[in-house]
Amino acid sequence: MDDAELIETSIGSQLIHRGGYLTFRVDTVVDALGKEHHRDVVEHPGAVAIVALVGPDVLLVRQFRTPVGRICLEIPAGTLDRQADGSVEDPSLAAPRELAEETGHRAGVWRLLGRFYTAPGFADEEMHLFLATELEAIPGYAGPDTDERLHALRVPWRRAVEMAEEGLIDDAKSLVGLFWLARLVERGEILPV
Repeated sequence: MDDAELIETSIGSQLIHRGGYLTFRVDTVVDALGKEHHRDVVEHPGAVAIVALVGPDVLLVRQFRTPVGRICLEIPAGTLDRQADGSVEDPSLAAPRELAEETGHRAGVWRLLGRFYTAPGFADEEMHLFLATELEAIPGYAGPDTDERLHALRVPWRRAVEMAEEGLIDDAKSLVGLFWLARLVERGEILPV
């Protein structure tokens, strides 16, 4: 199959806004037929998401999400920090930081499950999905960062997957993470007990 007819070539870009960690631009592209189109693009430094297991339970967080105007139930996650030189933080360093900040736990074992684009139709955000096991509570944990309002909770992993199937968890990264967890258990690769 020849995909050459699908390729678009960027011939220009207009910066709309550069925020704290997001950049918004409009790109002008030319398709394979020579026609020009405009594409709204959101630049994102990337993020991590963590399927964190404490025995048979998965750690989830509840937090208000302004864009959708409601509280969402999600797996712990966070944006990669941008360094002074413009580079972004290593995901394997960001995942333990985010797990600790959001849940007050650290993991003894980390496994990168995979990566995916969250919304490639308009954003370049790449999500790095980790499995964290052998968790222990961090002594003296004082709660999430002051700019974050969230509640961490433990849910039996099977119930969390059911909640995803029932539409009670509708955040994309959480759906990917929970369904990936179910597949790992089904294949016998992990036994959360």
